[in-house]
Amino acid sequence: MDNQQIIVRVATPEDKVYSKTITDEMESSAMARGTGIAKRSPEYIEDKIEEGKAVIAVTHDGKWVGFCYIETWSHGEYVANSGLIVAPEYRKSGVAKLIKKKIFNLSRQKYPEAKIFGLTTGLAVMKINSDLGYEPVTYSELTQDEAFWAGCKSCVNYDILMSKDRKNCMCTAMLYDPKDHYEPEETKEFFKENVSGFERLLRFKQWKLLRPFMKKDKDGNNSGKLKSILHLFHL
Repeated sequence: MDNQQIIVRVATPEDKVYSKTITDEMESSAMARGTGIAKRSPEYIEDKIEEGKAVIAVTHDGKWVGFCYIETWSHGEYVANSGLIVAPEYRKSGVAKLIKKKIFNLSRQKYPEAKIFGLTTGLAVMKINSDLGYEPVTYSELTQDEAFWAGCKSCVNYDILMSKDRKNCMCTAMLYDPKDHYEPEETKEFFKENVSGFERLLRFKQWKLLRPFMKKDKDGNNSGKLKSILHLFHL
């Protein structure tokens, strides 16, 4: 498929006409995979569109291609990019990645301090999430909002989830924590010169190793250790 013929954008009220198509495809896709999802009604999808919390992919001539939406939990502390679905004829074309990136950026824009998480059984989605900075986590690191877990009741694996006290299930939990991606001012200052990505990584590792010795060395301590490490890195 030619992705140049596909538009990925924030959904507008005019896109509500696709709501039934989207929910039908969500359900049929889950049945085909033999996995469960939290079912959503067309009205629920329309509400997300109305709130500006959805991303849609369409062709230039108005054919629906894909969809994803934002949910918030624990008073905005957690955000989930849910309901990712792509029309069968456009799968394995790279559209899912474009949608995920768009909804991820929209989530960061609307909720910059929130932790973004997802539950998925799809390897392709796991790969996309990983590229965006998500990391696999235990269920205990996700929102404990009862409303979120209540959404799993319509999943075919709900009994498994509850039998394990909500500690794990068939889905893999992944989390993006913005605090883990914060770069302190002192780190920015250290890398203010223009260096290559590989050299930046190498210098960062060196800096992290030397930092505690550098602090102590100002007081005249650990100077011998510091000199040994500097020699090791040819600094």
